[in-house]
Amino acid sequence: MSEPAGPLKRTPLVDVHRQLGAKMVPFGGWEMPVQYAGILEEHRAVRSKAGLFDVSHMGEFEIKGRGALEAVQRITTNDASRLGVGQVQYSALTTPEGTFVDDVTVYKFADDWYCLTVNASNIEKDFAWVREHLPPTSHVRNASDEIALLALQGPKAQEILRKLTPVELGQIKYYWFVEGKVLGADSCISRTGYTGEDGFEIYTQSQHAVRLWNALLDAGAPAGLKP
Repeated sequence: MSEPAGPLKRTPLVDVHRQLGAKMVPFGGWEMPVQYAGILEEHRAVRSKAGLFDVSHMGEFEIKGRGALEAVQRITTNDASRLGVGQVQYSALTTPEGTFVDDVTVYKFADDWYCLTVNASNIEKDFAWVREHLPPTSHVRNASDEIALLALQGPKAQEILRKLTPVELGQIKYYWFVEGKVLGADSCISRTGYTGEDGFEIYTQSQHAVRLWNALLDAGAPAGLKP
């Protein structure tokens, strides 16, 4: 994929990545770490212990209003009416002709409140598409700049995250989420395990990103956690 012209965007953790010696590369218009100690070592850590990922470049759109479900049903291909509160669904945005706009995950917070997580390189395009196709009984807000997203993946993820939150992590089922405190900050913890290993994705306010990243690395050091 060719990179767009202009300055690269940066997540709240860019300085932390540099301090850790990460190799930084352009990705979807963002400056992102591609590796720290080495891809093979980090791959093995995720498969046998745990790995920590900065995925704060992903986009988040809130859809609210009495027509929120109608909106999600109109713009995504999966059946969002099957979702319970606290459930996540993998889906896609497509044109009326069936061509692809982007793949997304749909989070149901309430009957009148859904959140879409979209790919970083498509945030502006996706937001324009969603806004154009919403029914008048709902509205959408692009919350991407306000939210940091960290992914803790691997067989020891639950053991590590348990040190930082009172949330009963074992009660979160695959492709479900809960709202709760992590390091005392309001957060959303989901369990989609996108690496293929079990794990958690932690959505929190951007200003908490550095503190949370460092705390997770400290908590996970005895378990062999790698960035």
